[in-house]
Amino acid sequence: MPADPSPGFAGETSARGAGTHRCSAADHPTRASATSAVEVRRSARRSRTVSAYREGDRTIVLIPARMSEAEEQRWVSVMLDKLAAQENKRILGDSELAERAERLSAQYLDGRARPVSVRWVTNQNTRWGSCTPAEGSIRLSHRLQGMPEYVVDYVLVHELAHLLVPGHGPRFWRLLDAYPRTERARGYLEGVVAADRLPHLPAARGE
Repeated sequence: MPADPSPGFAGETSARGAGTHRCSAADHPTRASATSAVEVRRSARRSRTVSAYREGDRTIVLIPARMSEAEEQRWVSVMLDKLAAQENKRILGDSELAERAERLSAQYLDGRARPVSVRWVTNQNTRWGSCTPAEGSIRLSHRLQGMPEYVVDYVLVHELAHLLVPGHGPRFWRLLDAYPRTERARGYLEGVVAADRLPHLPAARGE
């Protein structure tokens, strides 16, 4: 399944609503922080978005300069939770990936696709997944790790279908129609590819 390289990107969230503020994790008791300090940076150039990333033992949260103290507290908490959720996301191992493929085959392909092996690989930077029907092997790009489950499932179903139909003709796509999130997953992956094709402009100071 072809793909283009996708970017690794720190989370950014829209917020309605220049300086630096530091606080300890204790200032946000509603959640557990993986870092010892939070640094809030206000920017006059940032009007509606909030973003956050880890920098050593600190978490940097970027917010609009006009945001009130109450809004700052709320958005810092939100972004800390988002970062923690991303970092705690469990990655399926190869054995779990194989079990998932078996379940998906039974659910959407009447159990007819029976892969011999299903595993993650790190040498597929231009394809989301691939398979070798003669060997019954399926390989998924490690770049899918951390993406929504329905996207990983779509790529698995796609490769499972290739064990039954090698090409991308009408019969193949009829098999894919059984998976209800095919179009949504394809749209997600197309968005990742499109985002990577955008020019990477240097960030403005304070952003």
